[in-house]
Amino acid sequence: MKPKVGEMAPDFTATVVDGENEYELALRDLRGEKVVLVFYPRDNTPGCTIQACSLRDHWEDIRDRARVFGVSADSVASHRKFISKKDLPYPLIADVDKSIVESYGVWVEKSMMGKRFMGIERSTFVIDEEGRLEAVLEKVSPMSHTEKLLKVLG
Repeated sequence: MKPKVGEMAPDFTATVVDGENEYELALRDLRGEKVVLVFYPRDNTPGCTIQACSLRDHWEDIRDRARVFGVSADSVASHRKFISKKDLPYPLIADVDKSIVESYGVWVEKSMMGKRFMGIERSTFVIDEEGRLEAVLEKVSPMSHTEKLLKVLG
């Protein structure tokens, strides 16, 4: 079940990949800052690449408004390649055990060409400085995601 606007954002500790660097981060350590968690299905897939590159291309408008983290179940190595290949200016969280996507309610049943499977629903959570959910953008399109996020961030 997805947490709702006004509720405390589910806390987590995870491995963050920032270029060649990686480190452990707990969401609670970011209190006092606005945080954006961008959940996406997979590194280097067409829709996810469009979304990631759009965030990159609008980085000047985003970077001073919030700490942005991409989140998927991909490995640290996959994230490192994706960041390098697409020159992403923001870090990615490796949620390999899917604990974060499950706690945010975005690990869902999906279907494509009649096949059912579990995957990450493309959604974005904006968390205020006190750790509460300020906005939830559900099932966003890769093409319009950045525009919607910028409106929320003001």
